[in-house]
Amino acid sequence: MVAQPVATMSRILILNDGRMGHLNQSVALAKYLELPYDVVEVLPKYSWSKPLTYVLDKLGVRTKLLFQDITLAHDAYEMVVGTGSWTYYMVKVLAGQLEAKSVAMMFPRGYRYDDFDMIFAQKHDHPPKLANINELPANFSYVEPKGLYEAKKKSIGIVIGGNNKIFTMSKEKLQTQLDFIVEHYQGYEIAVTTSPRTSEAVEQLVESYHFDYEVIFSKNRINPIPDFLEHCETVFITGDSTSMISEAVSYGKTNVIVLPLESQKDNKFERFIKDLEKEGYLHIFDGTIKNTNRKIDFRAYLKGLDL
Repeated sequence: MVAQPVATMSRILILNDGRMGHLNQSVALAKYLELPYDVVEVLPKYSWSKPLTYVLDKLGVRTKLLFQDITLAHDAYEMVVGTGSWTYYMVKVLAGQLEAKSVAMMFPRGYRYDDFDMIFAQKHDHPPKLANINELPANFSYVEPKGLYEAKKKSIGIVIGGNNKIFTMSKEKLQTQLDFIVEHYQGYEIAVTTSPRTSEAVEQLVESYHFDYEVIFSKNRINPIPDFLEHCETVFITGDSTSMISEAVSYGKTNVIVLPLESQKDNKFERFIKDLEKEGYLHIFDGTIKNTNRKIDFRAYLKGLDL
């Protein structure tokens, strides 16, 4: 009797640029496709590696010499996936080497679009209308509660970020917002978490409230946000993180309210939040509470795709 070849399950190679919000988007794709995956870190070999990749990409030149060596756990992958500008060039390089499909999980501005097999681009980036570009209302997200928080009664959650290159968090404004929330939700359990960007001054402000459940990230590096989305009636999120907001509008039944931050000019992140509000996915806090809990089904954006 002739032995039959054993079928191997498709596998995904994920390139990681070190930013958790980026990695989570790539992992989300693997989770929704229900495929196993391996993660490898992409590290530049030279300070000028990234600028040169833009030039080489335009010329169609593919080389691994600009990045540190990558050791692969397997020799066969169905697709190579990356999120973030550090990964896009190597997605193409490794996809070519492995004869795999190349997938970008955000709009790869500055690189050629036509030779990616698939690009998942957020609407606020205004991507061109091309056959290989799938436009999304938010960042690809897959939420899995970890059992870090479970409400003992009716509860709300508050997720606090911090300054970034676009937004500035005012401690005084945040205090006013927190005072309003505490007053409005008397009788509720209040769960709060800060994030890696939260300043020491803001963390001290949060601690001064003695909330029912609190995670001060500088002291306890865990992420209870998925559990907030599982258990809380409403979740407030500061407007500095598209990743956190994307998670909130794609899972559970919780109402989502964004606490706006200060920015010096119009930007794509504010457009992102405003577009989601227009579509009924969230409410931008303006001194009033509005229950808004429409959710994005990212599985719908995978239907009919050749992946």
